[in-house]
Amino acid sequence: MRAASTPCALVVGEALVDVTRRPDGTVAEHPGGSPLNVAVTMARQGIDTTLATQLGEDRLGELVRAHLGDSGVTLANAGPSGPTGSATATLDAVGAATYEFDLRWDPEQLPDPADFDVVHVGSIGAWMTPGSTVVADLARRAHDRGQPVGFDPNVRPALGPPADLLRERVLDLAAHSRFVKLSDEDAQALAGGSGDPLSVLEDLAGRGAALVALTRGGESTLLRSGDRQVEVPVPRVDVVDTIGAGDTWMGTLLKELLLRGWTGRSSFTADELRELGRVAAGAATITVSRPGADPPWSGADVPD
Repeated sequence: MRAASTPCALVVGEALVDVTRRPDGTVAEHPGGSPLNVAVTMARQGIDTTLATQLGEDRLGELVRAHLGDSGVTLANAGPSGPTGSATATLDAVGAATYEFDLRWDPEQLPDPADFDVVHVGSIGAWMTPGSTVVADLARRAHDRGQPVGFDPNVRPALGPPADLLRERVLDLAAHSRFVKLSDEDAQALAGGSGDPLSVLEDLAGRGAALVALTRGGESTLLRSGDRQVEVPVPRVDVVDTIGAGDTWMGTLLKELLLRGWTGRSSFTADELRELGRVAAGAATITVSRPGADPPWSGADVPD
């Protein structure tokens, strides 16, 4: 791991354009994709962040490149791509989104994880073939040399492999990750139709992760480290839409861990879990208060 005055992070996964269709019939385009949103969140909050992804040489690709540049994210080309991916998000009356995707993921080259202080993987890039095997190999190499890995599966059953194989890939990556975040939808998909989503939190914590979090939309967030579990309330806010909220939460968590010098920790106290959850929830609250995945900037609108 290289020494640096500013912590540095590598994020690996898909970048795309969210095409948002609102109940009133209006349509808007915003750069997105869970890994991209995590990278933007970290860069905007003072972390030297590189995103390894695939973008096409097209109008949507230029839109994404401009967004990354404006947010201070370094783009690492993971290999040639077809057209830039897109996700059509249809919002309901309360701003919650459902998605349809058009993308591929087949990275040919990724940066050396040894050059970074933390590596984050997740979402479609972590379980969509053929690229998922490359991502899993990178996470294992980082884990084997003692580097901290963050992971957010962002499960999309309609896009992924059969449920058993998807669960196997997610659990394998989680076993090589130090910090794992799940949404309640992720936990339900991994638990199965009759399973208990809360049992997934305990299961992942028992597989070696130092910190596992379960976000539950507007309800409280659960954070677990070993056998310690806390519940952190979510601030109330007028929701414009929920796009990028979980990614902002994850990116802010990783930022806090880096700036506090906690990425090497194997466990956390209950008070530490509450503080991390409070800061991450505050940042996510800002994102849901404005349209599209627009994470907050440090010093401008991030709460202390």
